[in-house]
Amino acid sequence: MERITGLKAAETYRISQLKAPELEGKSVTVEGAVHKIRDMGEVVFVILRQREGLFQTVFEKTGFGGEKEIKEGCTVRITGILKKEARAPHGAEIHSSDIRVLSSPSAPMPLPVDKWKMNASLETRLDHRAISLRNIRERAKFRIQEGMVRGFRDFLYSQGFTEIHTPKIGAKGAEGGANIFKLSYFHQPAVLAQSPQFYKQMMVGVFDRVFETGPVFRAEKHNTRRHLNEYTSLDFEMGYIQGMEDVMGMETEMLRYMMGLLDREYGEELRLLDCQTPKIDSIPALPFEEAKKLVSQAYGRPVKAPYDLEPEEEQLIGKYAKDYLGSDFVFITHYPSKKRPFYAMDDPEDRRYTLSFDLLYKGLEITTGGQRIHDYGQLMRKLESRGMTGEGMEEYLEAFRCGMPPHGGLGIGLERLTVQLIGEDNVREGSLFPRDMNRLTP
Repeated sequence: MERITGLKAAETYRISQLKAPELEGKSVTVEGAVHKIRDMGEVVFVILRQREGLFQTVFEKTGFGGEKEIKEGCTVRITGILKKEARAPHGAEIHSSDIRVLSSPSAPMPLPVDKWKMNASLETRLDHRAISLRNIRERAKFRIQEGMVRGFRDFLYSQGFTEIHTPKIGAKGAEGGANIFKLSYFHQPAVLAQSPQFYKQMMVGVFDRVFETGPVFRAEKHNTRRHLNEYTSLDFEMGYIQGMEDVMGMETEMLRYMMGLLDREYGEELRLLDCQTPKIDSIPALPFEEAKKLVSQAYGRPVKAPYDLEPEEEQLIGKYAKDYLGSDFVFITHYPSKKRPFYAMDDPEDRRYTLSFDLLYKGLEITTGGQRIHDYGQLMRKLESRGMTGEGMEEYLEAFRCGMPPHGGLGIGLERLTVQLIGEDNVREGSLFPRDMNRLTP
């Protein structure tokens, strides 16, 4: 009988470990995928791809007896002497004496993943997603995205938030409207969650501060560069707030922490994509009506949609924030009540507007949030004013009937935040396996 006691001592090295000066001149073993082979005549360079990047190994041509079976896409184990080499990635290379093939591809690569840029269309890259992501620049996008989620989580943990996991199948949508995916759930009608809104509000009455990262589903028939039908939402909800400014302040501090983490620990990925994180000393906040007027005056665009922001208008607001306020980010506050869900708290000074906001980043909305109604009577009156009833929301309303603290929160679109940071113009670039009107695979 064998007993498993835990991790076995590693017999191979990662790239970060190979940087240790005490390993120079010693025999080391590495594993990885063959990213590229360069035959230089007398020597053959085999570039390995690991999760930490690329590493160069060198074979004497006379000792490279396995060149016929070694090809791009093979996974291999290589042993050799580690030596300094300033021209190699990471300043070192392995002068190899032995190579063992662990697996070999049975088909040619559908895309040139070893190239700096693959020069393939987005649709082609998405059709072969598991292969295209082997390109180091393509996969760097999702390492950066990992850092964003990590920063979101780490910061909120430090602020006393509890992570929750809410259902994605329910009886009723949180936002209302027709943009809901409907399904049959054991012969009962059900929907896919538009957001965790109801659940995170209810949990404020339990934990005071909660957050979640998870998928949300929108059955919107949009075929644009801005929309996905399934995306990842970074949500938090916090109790005992004084106003929506507390929520905005929490997001500002969180984004500052997130960008600092990317600079500290994801510098290589940022370098690969030639992007810089924004500096966030503060974020300006403009009321909805004022933002529309300022942009109209500054850029000569007439106001067309009085109760919402059009995509072109968002872009111009982003330009205004950069040109006149020196910020890549801008909060747009006090959205019209008729464009916000029933749980948004109305501004007591002018009930045509709500204590809610969007955050725009480089002219694209990445966040929607605000203060919620916490008083049961007020919540019911808002429902009734919209011709709604509490049917299907009984458990949600019970939490308010039994008392809730003043609270507010937000949801951030992870894919939108990703593409704005890395400088892409299509939200699908920020999704591992996008789901839109036309794509259900891979």
